[in-house]
Amino acid sequence: MERRDSSLIEEYFHIALFSMEIGMHPKIPTYSGGLGVLAGDILRSCADLNVPLVAVTLASNKGYLSQYLNEEGNQTEGSMCWRIQDFATLMTPKVSVPIAGRAVKVQAWKYLITGLEGHQVPVYLLDTDLFENSDSDREITSYLYGGDLSYRLSQEIVLGIGGVRMLAALGHTDIRKYHLNEGHSALAVVELAKEIKKNSPNLSAGQIEELVRHKCVFTTHTPIPAGHDIFSVDLVKSLLKGYCDEAEIDTICYKDELNMTLLALEHSGHINGVAKRHEEISRNMFPGYPIDSITNGVHHVFWTSKPFRRLYDKHTSGWRKDSFNLRYVMSIPLEEIVQAHREAKRMLIDLVNTKHHIGMDYDTCTVGFARRMARYKRPHLLFSNPDRLVSITKNSGPIQVIIAGKAHPKDTLGKELIKSIFAAMKRLETDIKIVFLENYDMELAQFITSGVDVWLNTPKIPCEASGTSGMKACLNGVPSLSVLDGWWVEGCVEGVTGWAIETKVANVCELEMDDSEEAESLYRKLEQVVLPMFYTDREKWAQIMRYAIAFNGSFFNSHRMVLQYLLNAYFAE
Repeated sequence: MERRDSSLIEEYFHIALFSMEIGMHPKIPTYSGGLGVLAGDILRSCADLNVPLVAVTLASNKGYLSQYLNEEGNQTEGSMCWRIQDFATLMTPKVSVPIAGRAVKVQAWKYLITGLEGHQVPVYLLDTDLFENSDSDREITSYLYGGDLSYRLSQEIVLGIGGVRMLAALGHTDIRKYHLNEGHSALAVVELAKEIKKNSPNLSAGQIEELVRHKCVFTTHTPIPAGHDIFSVDLVKSLLKGYCDEAEIDTICYKDELNMTLLALEHSGHINGVAKRHEEISRNMFPGYPIDSITNGVHHVFWTSKPFRRLYDKHTSGWRKDSFNLRYVMSIPLEEIVQAHREAKRMLIDLVNTKHHIGMDYDTCTVGFARRMARYKRPHLLFSNPDRLVSITKNSGPIQVIIAGKAHPKDTLGKELIKSIFAAMKRLETDIKIVFLENYDMELAQFITSGVDVWLNTPKIPCEASGTSGMKACLNGVPSLSVLDGWWVEGCVEGVTGWAIETKVANVCELEMDDSEEAESLYRKLEQVVLPMFYTDREKWAQIMRYAIAFNGSFFNSHRMVLQYLLNAYFAE
């Protein structure tokens, strides 16, 4: 029987973060990848830093997808049903949202994220699985990123319009900033405008727009055009009839389309990308908007493995509260850093061998690549010339490779990439041990990012807005070998915090361009720098591990990121 909370909110929360997905807990499948995990890290840091923030997301009762891979790498998917009542408390208030002329009922479940000193950040999971709703409406909050465009827009109506209404119903009456984490929640600006007009009927349309802008913060997360939700005006009219009249729909649509990113851009007083390079790309994509940047970060305690937590507790008092204290890792003896990583690596290798009986060992240089299987991330780049790769391992030292990641059910190219990796695994099986781990999630990410020796990242420039997996790795002394895109433009000090893969600079995502030069750059760096150092200069390697923690771990974390949001967005006038 679910817990029910009938009390209204006594505390004053001044900031509300809206996100289609949030990685709150490894066992709660309300996230698909970097966007959701980042949102979860923001909330963990807000809890630690006593920030008066509340979050809104969807219940996603059937999760994102369970991944099943056969021997050829063919991916099939299943649902990830979970018992929301085991984690969250059902709240008493219900609200209605307008979808295709129907009043769809929405309830909310409250999940609490507790910080170091006991401060709690409530997360409200919006849920349409109510007996008052039709069978189809009960499914609206079932699948994260599932269904067709009508299903997606229905979800975004629940998130944006329903989220604003639910916060009010729960007693959150003093929200001063609404942080729209990507464009999925952009319809919140329409509901806010209606709310202001209702309470202040004498205000002009221009005055209402300015008040909405003052309330809203928008973070855009992707430089890929396909990553921005766009709905036809006919679909918008169909689903928002009775809520928006013709004039209002004309106001929010542009060229017979509702572009959720443009809607958020137009109605937000603070706009930012998620890395300095991404700011530049976003300004080119959306000229005329004052786009700033706040570089992403990860929660430094959550993503630090147990061996390194013990090490930091021993040598750097206060690092859990103040992430900048990781700078003092420079005083930790190298042999202790190496030993902590050896323990983390052993845990990963044992996990892999238990699951796959592949016979990976503790001493071979282990390369990790784990992220969403998407064309622009180029997970196949390492295997683009198998003979060259084998030659490198024979001349410079062996490698073993651990890969993980899901392709979206409708991403045919992503699924083909997985199959190509499996084909490479079979071709190389006598020379290189390679494993592809199913069902990449937060828990598996903790093992991989802390246990490999080198973190590989090969996106097509400039398609990576930020990337965060390399940030998780550096907290555990794992240097990156990466294309200079996203956060790595800021984090790479060549030969100090890791290594860059040389690529051609581009300002537009061109996925069909030839990858051969970049593959050769990757091979050269492995052959001439990375593997020789790993096998013949262990002291230098240990120094790079320490630099990665002290220089990158101390900065590319969500505590620093949240403080920047507080200064530049939430409390800026």
